[in-house]
Amino acid sequence: MIVIDPASPVPPFEQLRAQLAAQIQERVLAVGTRLPTIRRLAADLGLAVNTVGRAYRELEEAGLIETRGAAGSFVSAAGEQGRERARRAAAEYAAVITSLGIDTTEAVRIVQAALTRSVPESG
Repeated sequence: MIVIDPASPVPPFEQLRAQLAAQIQERVLAVGTRLPTIRRLAADLGLAVNTVGRAYRELEEAGLIETRGAAGSFVSAAGEQGRERARRAAAEYAAVITSLGIDTTEAVRIVQAALTRSVPESG
């Protein structure tokens, strides 16, 4: 269920995008699930068509959904593939960290720094 809070400082397209993304990532919406059309969802939620269209575009850019022309938009398997790729990369990273003798706290700090694109602190 999608709920848009009109009093929220978060724009409606972002509320919609975030809720759909969470449902996909939590597997509430399974791979292959057909999403409502943009017009249908906009009407159901009382949003502008462009608002829903923007949320769908951003989900598509993130690889969470795919649009198959007139057939509509579907939950993509790419999100699952991406999650599996991340798990493999994490396992490889853990192996490198272990071989270098870096402790877990520093390893996590390095990852956090990489994710935020900042320079890791030493120590």
